[in-house]
Amino acid sequence: MLGLWLEDRTLSLRHDLEPPRREGEALIRVRMSGICGTDLELTRGYYPFTGVLGHEFVGEVVESPDPAWVGARVVGEINAACGNCAACRANMPTHCENRSVLGILGRHGAHAGYVSLPLENLHRVPDNVPDEAAVFTEPLAAALEILEAVHVHPSDRVLLLGAGRLGQIIARVLRLTGVDLAVVARHAHQQDLLRPLGVHLLAAEDITPRAWDVVVEATGAPSGLALAQRALRPRGRLVLKSTYAGEAQLNLSPWVVNEWTVVGSRCGPFAPALRLLAQELVDPRPLIEARYPLEQALAAMAYARQRGTMKVLLENA
Repeated sequence: MLGLWLEDRTLSLRHDLEPPRREGEALIRVRMSGICGTDLELTRGYYPFTGVLGHEFVGEVVESPDPAWVGARVVGEINAACGNCAACRANMPTHCENRSVLGILGRHGAHAGYVSLPLENLHRVPDNVPDEAAVFTEPLAAALEILEAVHVHPSDRVLLLGAGRLGQIIARVLRLTGVDLAVVARHAHQQDLLRPLGVHLLAAEDITPRAWDVVVEATGAPSGLALAQRALRPRGRLVLKSTYAGEAQLNLSPWVVNEWTVVGSRCGPFAPALRLLAQELVDPRPLIEARYPLEQALAAMAYARQRGTMKVLLENA
């Protein structure tokens, strides 16, 4: 099997891998996978992972303990939980103490010919959702997790910091809620993608201080915290969506004085993400900037590293 391998922060394309069969799990032939910011941060030391990268994918089940799944076109939730620990018993499988995470922790990922996941992680892709849209299910679910964690009112003023790969999808989700939404997008290409949505575009220096009910930080850089601190009103809510290698320095005094609420947010619900795609309420396909065959995965990663790049896809013949 061919796969994009990460070891000691070094990428290589390996041709000698075995399909990752696991007892009791489905084996899925990957049709398409998406390169995301977490993949790039792993190469910078975000987490000490060794193995095949990638967790955004759409594929076809080729082997399954339940024959009804064979041939199904699927996407898959990335956290494989044990089902027995305290977090699992509390219905928090994404925080399972013994979990493996696709392409991130203890489990080979989707930038490969095949991937393996438990059946409970799989979701069938509606027939009217093409692969090019289905491959965005995981980041769309991550955007929906914001609404799971924070009650956003239609009358709220919401500021989104960052309009990269994930920020673009977050903007498309938040606009469905009717909030007064503004987005800080640094690059002209990012702004061009947002204009058809009708959201207000702001430069960082034009942010009205202490005026925003909710700030979503998706810049992928520690500097986003300083912007959020300037923007939030007293008792405002901050949602953190950035993951990056390194540390951020933070003076906590104003956070206490202003009684701000801070919420970390990562994985989200797949079923409503697929409904949004099937109902064409969110169309992520304009975010696709480049496609590469899996055999050119190293070139695809190099392209994805360029500043301002949107979604880069890997395709399996």
